Amino acid sequence: MAKTKEELVIWFENLRKTDIPLVGGKNANLGEMLSAGIPVPHGFAITAYAYKRFIEETGIASEIYKIIKETVKDPNDPKQYEEASKKIRALIESTPVPKDIEEAIRAAYRELCRRLNLNDVFVAVRSSATAEDLPDASFAGQQETYLNVRGEDEVLEKTVKCWSSLFTPRAIFYRTQKGFAHEKVLISVGVQKMVHAKAAGVMFTINPVTGDPNQIVIEGNYGLGEAVVSGAVTPDEFIVDKRTMKIAEKHIATKKVMYARDPNTGKTVHLDVPAEKQNLPCISDEEVLKLAELAKKIEEHYGKPQDIEWAIDSELGFPENVFIVQSRPETVWSLKAVEAAPEKKVEVGLAKPEE
Repeated sequence: MAKTKEELVIWFENLRKTDIPLVGGKNANLGEMLSAGIPVPHGFAITAYAYKRFIEETGIASEIYKIIKETVKDPNDPKQYEEASKKIRALIESTPVPKDIEEAIRAAYRELCRRLNLNDVFVAVRSSATAEDLPDASFAGQQETYLNVRGEDEVLEKTVKCWSSLFTPRAIFYRTQKGFAHEKVLISVGVQKMVHAKAAGVMFTINPVTGDPNQIVIEGNYGLGEAVVSGAVTPDEFIVDKRTMKIAEKHIATKKVMYARDPNTGKTVHLDVPAEKQNLPCISDEEVLKLAELAKKIEEHYGKPQDIEWAIDSELGFPENVFIVQSRPETVWSLKAVEAAPEKKVEVGLAKPEE
């Protein structure tokens, strides 16, 4: 399906990695993985064009950049970034969204519910900056993610909060330090069905500690993956040999806490892991190997090491229960590889899609 730069919403299955300028790295990669046969939960992207139109048509774009210019006088003063962020986020979140953009978002959410045959499906609403997830500009984690969002109104509200998160103190500071023009970095929002995760986590197609390219390292915990991603828990670790596709090592942690969705409120809550489960692996060997197989497939598709988020759905049987939530280039070792080869000139393009 041909895409135009004026589209407000694009379904994941219609996205490819070349769409980074339109939907950011995170969303483009979800579409790319779907096209490669990777199991990714359903969803859609609200394009960077929608955000651009929002700030331009409402007239707040010039005000945003004026606030940064007038507030951040000393690039090394954290308080100035905090003050600028507070003003900008309040401005964005108090500005009404143009009607056609609002309706496009609401209609897409209704269509997602229809496709899944569910009323008011729980979704994750994730921001994806147009310069995000490129190895030379790692914006990952600078913008916000909202889990367990339900209903049109909340999806719209969280979309606007994602837009405003382009101006967290950390994001403003990062762009200032890197010399990126604030006007050049736009933001897209991904709306994706939540996986009812019995376990979730991250995996790397290169050992993140040693840099060994022949190892897939899988880290996981019971419940939602945020506990692992945020570093709130010590996760289980499984190391799979990429050549034999056999489990080489297991390090099972004592897992006392898990993040889960409260079935009544839909909010993320911290729960105690039952004592009898604390020292058991959070996923089975067959799930470990299925994840490793998918990790290898994703790495082969992209041709470079990947940093991947995964989840195991409690409501489905194996192997349909194994999902990839997102994938991005692994940055630590790929940057070291670049630094080790100084004679090779690296061109950095902000919103330029990866080949």
